[in-house]
Amino acid sequence: MTLHPPQQPMTGHEATVLGRDDEIERILRCVAREPGTPQTLLLLGGEGTGRTTVLRHVRERAAADGVLVLSAQGWAEDPGHAHACLRQLLTPQVRGELAALPAAQQHALTALPGADDGDRAELHAAVTALLDRLAAARPVLVCVDDADLCDRAFLEALLTAARLLPGRALTVLLAARHEADLPGPPPGSETLRLGPLGDAPAAALLDRQPAAPTGRRRLEILAEAEGNPLALVELSRGVPGPTGATRHPLTEHVFGVRLDALPARTRRALLYAAAAGPGETVGAVMAALGTGDLAVWAPAEAAALVVLVEDRLDFRHPLARSAAYLRRPAGERQQAHRDLAKIAVLPEARARHLAATTVGPNAFVAALLGDSAWRRGDAVAATTALEQAARLSPQQPVRVRRLAEALTAAHMVGDPGWVRELHGRLVQESADPEHVCAAAGALASVLSQESAQREAFEVLADAAEHFPVIDRTHALALAGLAAAIADQSGLPEHTAALSTLLDRARRAHGSGRWHPAAAGPLVRLDTPHTRRALEALVTAVARPESATGSHSGLGRPQDAPHTDPYTSPGGSDAPPTGPYTSPGGSDAARPTGPGTPPDAPDAARPTGPGTPPDAPDTSPATPDAPAARVVLAAVARHADEADVDLGQSRTADDRLRTARAFGLRGWSVLPLVDTLLAIGRFPEAETVIQDALAEAEMLRLPRLQADLEAQALTVQALRGTLTEAPRLTPAVWRAVCLDENRATHARLLRARGLAALALGDVEGSWRQLRELFAADGAPLHPHLSARSIAELAVAAQRTGRSAEVVPILERVRAEQGERPSTRMTLLLHHAAAMVGPDSEADEHFELALVNHAAGRWPWERGQVRFDYAIRLRRRRRTLEARRQLTTVLETAERLGAGALAAAARIELRASGAAPAPKSPGPLEELTAQQRQIVQFAASGLSNREIGERLFLSPRTVGSHLYNVYPKLGISSRHQLRDLVQDQ
Repeated sequence: MTLHPPQQPMTGHEATVLGRDDEIERILRCVAREPGTPQTLLLLGGEGTGRTTVLRHVRERAAADGVLVLSAQGWAEDPGHAHACLRQLLTPQVRGELAALPAAQQHALTALPGADDGDRAELHAAVTALLDRLAAARPVLVCVDDADLCDRAFLEALLTAARLLPGRALTVLLAARHEADLPGPPPGSETLRLGPLGDAPAAALLDRQPAAPTGRRRLEILAEAEGNPLALVELSRGVPGPTGATRHPLTEHVFGVRLDALPARTRRALLYAAAAGPGETVGAVMAALGTGDLAVWAPAEAAALVVLVEDRLDFRHPLARSAAYLRRPAGERQQAHRDLAKIAVLPEARARHLAATTVGPNAFVAALLGDSAWRRGDAVAATTALEQAARLSPQQPVRVRRLAEALTAAHMVGDPGWVRELHGRLVQESADPEHVCAAAGALASVLSQESAQREAFEVLADAAEHFPVIDRTHALALAGLAAAIADQSGLPEHTAALSTLLDRARRAHGSGRWHPAAAGPLVRLDTPHTRRALEALVTAVARPESATGSHSGLGRPQDAPHTDPYTSPGGSDAPPTGPYTSPGGSDAARPTGPGTPPDAPDAARPTGPGTPPDAPDTSPATPDAPAARVVLAAVARHADEADVDLGQSRTADDRLRTARAFGLRGWSVLPLVDTLLAIGRFPEAETVIQDALAEAEMLRLPRLQADLEAQALTVQALRGTLTEAPRLTPAVWRAVCLDENRATHARLLRARGLAALALGDVEGSWRQLRELFAADGAPLHPHLSARSIAELAVAAQRTGRSAEVVPILERVRAEQGERPSTRMTLLLHHAAAMVGPDSEADEHFELALVNHAAGRWPWERGQVRFDYAIRLRRRRRTLEARRQLTTVLETAERLGAGALAAAARIELRASGAAPAPKSPGPLEELTAQQRQIVQFAASGLSNREIGERLFLSPRTVGSHLYNVYPKLGISSRHQLRDLVQDQ
């Protein structure tokens, strides 16, 4: 029996299918008979992957375009009936065409044929003649669902017709679970495979369900379903309803039929395998079972419930795992966990199984859960373990402490529902200032990432009354969070209140201990260096003019020279190295090992109740926790120290992504992308954006989604890949109040301005960029608006509005203070050259280019050279213009700045320069193995399928693709396919 997800409510094309855009568009291109598209398509996918939903959507779209759609579906109950599927195609409209066919063919289509070859040949001829006649009048799409359950004669007749009618507007689409069950398709056919949904569409599908789960349970279902649409729908039905009654998944009974037919010992083995969880070895499960006989799994393999490969056992469907576990009595499940706990090697696995056997409070199990929570370095697993530890803790003070730890970990995860749930429980159980402030910080963080900056800042302002009686590091961390919120909001009242918050934080008692209730291993901030950085961050946001220079040493050791990886010989773009970022972004000096958390506290650091307040701080001078790196990067960013900023941000982002700590990553990923855009790392920026956007969509954080969409539009504009007016997601932007999210507004205005310029709309570009400043020249955002002053000046000069920008430029120059950063000096000279007195333009251009330190911003420097070259050419200084344009073109091609490169080529031709020889395609820069992987991926193969052909593991294939995407300037398989086709 084939399983299908329940029909989704249809309110338009977007409401019917999630995560299948590439497959649907490919099919529709075939239906439209675009050049190079196949006539026969096979759509393959396992149970519950949404084949029927995709087919329904394709049929509706095709019918709306005037295509004649003929549909059939195979049935397991009668696979041998030759007319079972054929009769479904003979609709009244089709039957009206039968009279035009010869009598023998009419008989073959309407009568039950025999089994001899002559009857089958007549059937093939009849189906071919009928489809030929229909396709002569209008395009025809034949859709067959569950084709593997149709009679073979029918399928052979369809495929024969497709092979014999290559010139007709006929498309045959067969959907099935396995290709092996189908006749051989005609040459040139294409196979599309439906794999698991991505994180974002899987979350969107889950959120559509009635009484959709929230918080921890929502994340658990997403993990358990493994992207299978049917599993997402059915597992959500097991969520407790309003009355507390649990609805069991309907398909549990479908898999239950297969399970009930198995021998008792096999059902018991499957229970243990399901209880062990993904990743456990077969050897461990069998040790818990007390048997070494692999034959115990044979009936389950024969029933297509599991697959056994070497020492790994995988359930073929997430619902099979769920049914194998939930259909057994509670006592048997408890015994399974008890037996698995006995053989568990890892402390976290032992703690998890013991917790599953525990009904009431148990201090021992709670301690095991708490102590091992962070061993895997995974924020989701840590939050789950700490929440269980709090539930099992019998003593109220310990329970509250662990609940605070769970809330802090949940804030790292970034799921608003989970944070609010734990926040409500903590504030009800404790009035301790440390706990109140920890709760305030977690809530304020998710409020900000959702969009509510005013509410988030108010939460922290209310908590600040407790600052004098909590740990100083904790208070400074909350003040730093308030500064980040103020920077996001851009509201003057928030900026003005920061000095008061910082003064209160400085008055906090200096215990020198960063309490576990307010921190996890990812957010360790208890070093003097990091505390100074937190103060510097608050000061930089409160007084932007103080950022440049005064705190630039915080990101690097005091005795280290200022290395510049962007101006090394040959224009190398090697990542910065130093004491904080060893080669490859690793941290060689940090202790590692199987039992070491990702950010284990250093043993040399004296901590504990007996530590005197003024004990010497023997912890490392270089902070290692990702949160500390985020703080240092933020300080460096406000000072325009790109090398320090990028080194710290990259390392923090990589470790937070690995730890599934998007709640923290959300504070670093947007500034990281801003920096990557500023220095011209466009392919890397695009990769980071796509990865983070999927996380933000999955966690339902609209403000972060909006920022990332704006940054994605900026990348498209700068890379020259925009082909039409930009489209943003309306639902996301409706959820964001731009008035209290001025950083988001500034990113949007710049993105739209650059997009308009890329599409040739100079007036539109001016209108968008002009809104970055008020009528009196006040910046919309104190930091981001100023960094767009040169782009505004260029738009003004091209639209004849230079005079309007002069007072804005003067205000920006004054607000930068006496010592503008190297970057701002570059931008200010560029702007002055564009809108200032013509007699001073050459001097400003030369001053912008003379400082070699400005090479850290190669794209912005390239823009200066480009505009200078235009001026030189128009003043008939052609040779000088060519030299500048040649440098611009080299820089733009190296950075992948397609828009700038195209403009430079036009100007070079206008200056009389001969066109440069065409450079080799990007695929030629890859290794032979990488090109093989790219070709297979572009053809639609999965990582596992590619690995089987090249004798590589799926993980190795994924690693190669991850490294190849930035080299090719792409971020998805859809773009990869287009690039390979273009090549």
